[in-house]
Amino acid sequence: MKKFIVPCLLLALVGYGLVWQAYSEPPSSSPKQSEFSYFVFLPLVAKSQPCQPIPGASYEVIPVPAPHPSIPASQHPDLNLAVRGYIVNPNAYLGLVDYGGGSDSAAPQLYGLFSDERVPEFVRGYRVYDWDWANNRRGEPITTWDVTLLGMRTTPGELIYLPYFGRDIYQGRFHALVLYAEETRLTLVNMRQDTVAYGYALHLEDICVDPNLVALYREWDARGRDYLPALSNRQPFATASGNEIKVAVRDTGSFMDPRSRKDWWQGK
Repeated sequence: MKKFIVPCLLLALVGYGLVWQAYSEPPSSSPKQSEFSYFVFLPLVAKSQPCQPIPGASYEVIPVPAPHPSIPASQHPDLNLAVRGYIVNPNAYLGLVDYGGGSDSAAPQLYGLFSDERVPEFVRGYRVYDWDWANNRRGEPITTWDVTLLGMRTTPGELIYLPYFGRDIYQGRFHALVLYAEETRLTLVNMRQDTVAYGYALHLEDICVDPNLVALYREWDARGRDYLPALSNRQPFATASGNEIKVAVRDTGSFMDPRSRKDWWQGK
């Protein structure tokens, strides 16, 4: 009986400490995200397996001219999408959308994310938050489009590739610059400039980025970003960590509708 009581007392004390930590945490300036749930339950969730290197994959850096961001990339709302955040739009149409106007052959073709070049099932639509640069804080959700971040159905472990871009950015063989990389997300731009203000950019969330690519990015980010990793069309760089990956597309800084057939799914 004593052997049973002692572990129970320990669990009760640990639970009390977690609850105390949750209620004593200082208030956040961000919209409420249920801090209580985070602090109480996150330590009890099983730790996910670390991302594994992609067999045979290798990565290179290319020169990136100044200027570079004055804000650290991990804190930059244009480089790390987690700084902005996003919310679900429960009323979003989960299919390709036909807009009027012309198409750009240089635009990224999102079916190229997948080995079979499919149009995946769209599972959720999200709205990315705008950014209040004057006050350096999150704004309201962007409503220019119903969807500015798209959840796509994946099979856990399937390879994720750089989608097709219609123009290269260096030496005729590189098509996207890695502006930000961490274990679960990546930001890319189809320019050889350290900003999303020009050309097309992609944010990818809930992926398992090749740790060799993350390490290479962090090395050159720490050195001042005069060189950064670059990828070629259809080069694998990550795997799907679960049943959904999220993708946002930007055109000269503006978040676009990733469901647009004429832009990002041409011929589908």
